[in-house]
Amino acid sequence: MREIGHFIGGRNVAGKSGRTADVFLPMTGEVQAKVALASRAEMREAVENAKAAQPGWAAQNPQKRARVLMKFLELVHQEYDSLAELLAREHGKTVPDARGDIQRGLEVAEFACGIPHLMKGEFSENAGPGIDMYSMRQPLGVVAGITPFNFPAMIPMWKFAPAIACGNAFILKPSERDPGVPMRLAELMIEAGLPAGILNVVNGDKEAVDSILEDPDIKAIGFVGSSAIAEYIYGKGCAAGKRVQCFGGAKNHMIVMPDADMDRAVDALIGAGYGSAGERCMAISVAVPVGEETADRLMEKLIPRVESLKIGPSTDPDADFGPLVTAEAVKKVRGYVDLGVEEGADLVVDGRGFTMQGYENGFYMGGCLFDRVTPDMRIYKEEIFGPVLSVVRAKDYQEALDLPTKHEYGNGVAIFTRDGDAARDFASKVEVGMVGINVPIPVPLAYHTFGGWKRSGYGDLNQHGPDSIRFYTKTKTVTSRWPSGIKDGAEFIMPTMR
Repeated sequence: MREIGHFIGGRNVAGKSGRTADVFLPMTGEVQAKVALASRAEMREAVENAKAAQPGWAAQNPQKRARVLMKFLELVHQEYDSLAELLAREHGKTVPDARGDIQRGLEVAEFACGIPHLMKGEFSENAGPGIDMYSMRQPLGVVAGITPFNFPAMIPMWKFAPAIACGNAFILKPSERDPGVPMRLAELMIEAGLPAGILNVVNGDKEAVDSILEDPDIKAIGFVGSSAIAEYIYGKGCAAGKRVQCFGGAKNHMIVMPDADMDRAVDALIGAGYGSAGERCMAISVAVPVGEETADRLMEKLIPRVESLKIGPSTDPDADFGPLVTAEAVKKVRGYVDLGVEEGADLVVDGRGFTMQGYENGFYMGGCLFDRVTPDMRIYKEEIFGPVLSVVRAKDYQEALDLPTKHEYGNGVAIFTRDGDAARDFASKVEVGMVGINVPIPVPLAYHTFGGWKRSGYGDLNQHGPDSIRFYTKTKTVTSRWPSGIKDGAEFIMPTMR
């Protein structure tokens, strides 16, 4: 059986703690590998390697750091197919979906290749009598990322690419459920010319997370996962004096206005609601048709589409989605569907009994569709993270606007309409961090910032785009005056620029 250790100091090392976790093959339910769970001593070893290597890396000019990322991009493209297959085998998403996971990560690495420009400071000549002022951005030192199972390529690259481009050393703690791709990405970074110790991958569980939170040499932490864990990491990290950005759960709504193109709205809901078996933080999990007539038209078209979803193994190129990541994930999602029925929602498509011939032990679940869900129900309030779509009927536009605005999560939202005034008003007023107008999954491109509001995001700076450079650097401002501009004698009053 394949054994996965850690990547520390530029090489693969075996785990020493004696603790391991199973890595499953979701499409069959088999255990395909054992991954080591790090001890505090192993995490400390990675930090020491990072701390020793970081000053030399930061001293490299930014063009040289960018060239390493450029070579990394080339190497990943050469292994695109094998990486996508490995990702699909460990996560369960289809191979085409896995390719998208990799691509969206690479786009942030491409953005980070502009680091010579992105790290430029500001300069003011003659800010005062004979005085020049300028600012510079400098790396923080050793930083860390704790990333989730659902995007094992994209989110690690969202974290380590800008951090390393800025001159930091990086400790990555990926999900222990699908660690294969993060380990291979680290190997490719070394092949691209990254010095040993600048990118370390330490697999683990809560012990590894707490080690990151408590290590005084780790200056910043980026996290993506559930809101409960985000709150824990944000609170503990900030109390320890670290810079922290945490992104949590979501309950993303899609408003369907009466004038919407209903065929396109249904296409959007099918892809955004059920793609990747709903295991996306930006998945649409709530559809909000405005008006009973709109709701009836939507359901008429939506029900047969959900019933005809093609579910298959990750290797099936024609499957709409594959299995969930673990048996526990399936049990949790089924439990929410049971709860929705108990709460009185109308389960119009029931995928709980789905099985696949030849893959009976795989972690599969069919698509589920609820109608007449109300805001007091737990299936509306809580993140399900599975192939379950809830329809909440709104009587008018204002009620539809209020639903995502008042929800405790505020990650993404979408509106489908032909009315530009309605779309503009919605984008301005809705209390959500990312808004799509006739776009169901409004994940910004790499040169804009990604981040949710309320319980979906903690911290002042978001992921990728300019915020990522601000997060992984500190600004130093220099005020300079040379002898020709200095008056004789001591000055006792507060200095001004008059």
